[in-house]
Amino acid sequence: MNEITLNALINLFALFSAISKSTKVDAIRNFSIYLHQHFGISDNDDYLKLFEELIEIYGIDGEPAFPVDMIEEATKISTNIRSWLRKDEQVMVFIRFLELVRNGNQSKAQVLIETLANVFEISKSEVEKFVAFIYYPSTNQIDIPDFLLINSNDQPVQYMYRHIYEKNIDGELLFLRCSLIGNYLFIFHGREYLTIDGNPVIPGRFYAFREGSIIRGPRVSPIYYTDLATGFIELDRSPSFVFSGEEIEYKFNNNNYGLHPFSFSEKSGQLIAIMGGSGVGKSTLLNILNGNIPLQQGKVKINQIDIYKQRQQTEGLIGYVPQDDLLFEDLTVWENLYFSASLSFDELSPPALEEKVKRVLHELELSALKDLKVGSPVNKIISGGQRKRLNVALELIREPAILFVDEPTSGLSSTDSEKVMLLLKQQARKGKLLIVNIHQPSSVIFKLFDKLWVMDSGGRIIYTGNPLDAIIYFKTEVNHVNARVSECVACGNVNTEQVLEIIETKKIDNSGNFLPERRFTPEYWYDKYRKNTEEKRFKVPNFKFQVRAEEMLLETRPESQGKPDRHALGIWNLEPGTLPPTDSKKPGLAKQFRIFFERNLRIKITDRQYLFINLLEAPILAVIVAWFTRFREGDKYIFFENKSLISYLFMSVVVVLFMGTIGSAEEIIKDRKILLRESFLNLSRFSYLNSKILFLVLLSAFQSFSFV
Repeated sequence: MNEITLNALINLFALFSAISKSTKVDAIRNFSIYLHQHFGISDNDDYLKLFEELIEIYGIDGEPAFPVDMIEEATKISTNIRSWLRKDEQVMVFIRFLELVRNGNQSKAQVLIETLANVFEISKSEVEKFVAFIYYPSTNQIDIPDFLLINSNDQPVQYMYRHIYEKNIDGELLFLRCSLIGNYLFIFHGREYLTIDGNPVIPGRFYAFREGSIIRGPRVSPIYYTDLATGFIELDRSPSFVFSGEEIEYKFNNNNYGLHPFSFSEKSGQLIAIMGGSGVGKSTLLNILNGNIPLQQGKVKINQIDIYKQRQQTEGLIGYVPQDDLLFEDLTVWENLYFSASLSFDELSPPALEEKVKRVLHELELSALKDLKVGSPVNKIISGGQRKRLNVALELIREPAILFVDEPTSGLSSTDSEKVMLLLKQQARKGKLLIVNIHQPSSVIFKLFDKLWVMDSGGRIIYTGNPLDAIIYFKTEVNHVNARVSECVACGNVNTEQVLEIIETKKIDNSGNFLPERRFTPEYWYDKYRKNTEEKRFKVPNFKFQVRAEEMLLETRPESQGKPDRHALGIWNLEPGTLPPTDSKKPGLAKQFRIFFERNLRIKITDRQYLFINLLEAPILAVIVAWFTRFREGDKYIFFENKSLISYLFMSVVVVLFMGTIGSAEEIIKDRKILLRESFLNLSRFSYLNSKILFLVLLSAFQSFSFV
């Protein structure tokens, strides 16, 4: 925000303070808090001096210094700054003004509030929600699904849709889901000492609860952003499920561990990161969980159904985006997605498939590129970030319940990395479970994760839990100064490299030089984690989530035969042994054959180099063979008297074999990585191979005809 906009906001604050007849002390304190919370300005003497002069001019303690129409002035200022403020900033300013006039003369400020709402184009229903939020608990108008209450009442609150029971909290936390800013707001009323991201929570003040935020207190369990996201699951989301592993273990052929025994249980609707140094086994773990590497010990389950033993039942539920691009380079962005969707949704008509592709392209901001050829990583037509988003789109279009992504930010700029991770976070908000490998995320990306798994050498998992808690955990273990501080209090940035730096801390000799040995061995961290995991099993959680019964059973549809339809439910859990529903259905053998053949033909037609080689190869070789085997004696040419006939026939056979080998080798090698991705669809290898064989037969027939 520039100085001009900030000065205009100072003017607006002064107008609101004067009209609502707030006390001078309260007005200055409120404005100081606003500067600190929203702009991180601690050294604010100059701004406070300007603000104090303005409220004197506008007559906060009496009459204005000169006649002024404050409503007209406020309208003029807010109209001028509207184009300089994002929508979320406009909303935050509006709610802050509501808070400002709460203890003043509300009737006089009402006109100004309505004026500001009109200028910022905030609907009447949204204004009513904000008023109910700021004036709680003096209002009972909070019977709205966008509110969630946390208190120590273990009985469901009758007038609240959503309620979380927290055993030890002295007071009430009210949360509001605000679609206009894409995040949550909260206000606290009570005597409990709480902090938000290390800063004290002042009762009666509202705060933004953003990705990665944590509310802590000496006596209460930490309240994570994920807790709130779980509490605000959309009605049209899929039911929640549990992805679990029981003492899974893997060893390489040389008997070295690829993964030490590890157990986990994670609910859907989360974005989980696997972090660790190079070569610790992150990709191995990912491939074990998605079924690419055979499991040697333990079990991996989706709602108690083993993905290895009952692979057919879990078909279509798991997606995998490897680190390398798995795109058809000679197809357009649209064609890549369309063929992927065709192999996943047999029952959709072509118009429905096209609509689905359009929607995914729009969600991933790829609509403008739909007619561009993808190109190779060397000969780039679309950028690296766009290629990565398209790779993700190939999996998302078939809507798997669990998606594994290997190094989604590798080789991308910071801006592209954030775009890709925000895309993955949006999928988690829709109820999917995403597990990603990542090496060194930025502070912004680190806060997007709901859970963090930290790996050490030898495939040892040494931490699972909240990302910000990981910093506190490792700093506490090595007795760091300010071990309880996980982020910068002033700016909120997180030093994500701290975790790996602490894990890999080297020993120091008597001369102060670093030694090759680590101060804390991988075995030390692993044993510590296993011990902590055992202790957590016996702890009883202090809070539980409750949803009002009316929201759970909004309707039952005729086709559900009396059972609640999943599209009509709020939050509900699948019973063990029941898999998440999926609309994905692979086509029959004949249709797969047709799609494979059509895709392959389209790839070859758009590849000019391939066309040039394979269409002109036969005539050129025919000319060469004819030239070297020609023989003529006298004026007449008699074919059977050609002394080079045997050589010609032999060379013709060699040429035909050569052309066939060149064409078929490319067919096999080029699709190897694509087949790995499509293996999760369990498509017919018979249809795939026959589509290739038919194409090669037709190509060979054409080449043979051209040669002859």
